Amino acid sequence: MKAYVFKLYKNERKERSLHASLDISCSIWNHCIALHRRYYRRFDKHLSLYDLLKHITKLKRRPKYAWWKRLGSQAIQDIAERIERSYQQFFRNLKKRKKGDRPSPPHFKRRPKYRSFTLKQAGWDLDQDRHTIRLGDTSFKYFHSRDIEGVIKTITLKQDSLGDFYIFIVTSHTPPEIESPTGKIVGFDFGLKMFLTGFD
Repeated sequence: MKAYVFKLYKNERKERSLHASLDISCSIWNHCIALHRRYYRRFDKHLSLYDLLKHITKLKRRPKYAWWKRLGSQAIQDIAERIERSYQQFFRNLKKRKKGDRPSPPHFKRRPKYRSFTLKQAGWDLDQDRHTIRLGDTSFKYFHSRDIEGVIKTITLKQDSLGDFYIFIVTSHTPPEIESPTGKIVGFDFGLKMFLTGFD
């Protein structure tokens, strides 16, 4: 896996769509946290990821939550998966905690503190030649510092504390095959007394 980071050009008009996506992401995050807590109080057990996603799908059909549809389904799925990973880490910490430790479960987030969302295989289109990326229906130019290699797995949009937006692109690579023309393998051992020892 390999990660690339690029800064988006400033454009206040276009950035409104990014802020809207962050608003939706934060709303879904807090709603999911509330569901987890309510479910635990009622049934005394953890709400599964599958049931949570199924419930969100039902909610999006209601007029009150129809605005969630403006965020891609894969981005919504990623939010639920992040919460699930946080809860699993919380349960592990509970088991391994030492005296005095107080592990805390995932918590609610205020909108100014919620600064990222992730897209997987849909909801984006990258044009390296023109140095642009389309997120939803809006295209943005980014500072292209190097070419992207490999298969893109995820694209995360993140806002920093100064209000600037960055895209984090994670790609996967197939490791190259190691060729041995002679059919033999040579090893080297580095030591303290003798710097280098070669053997075959």
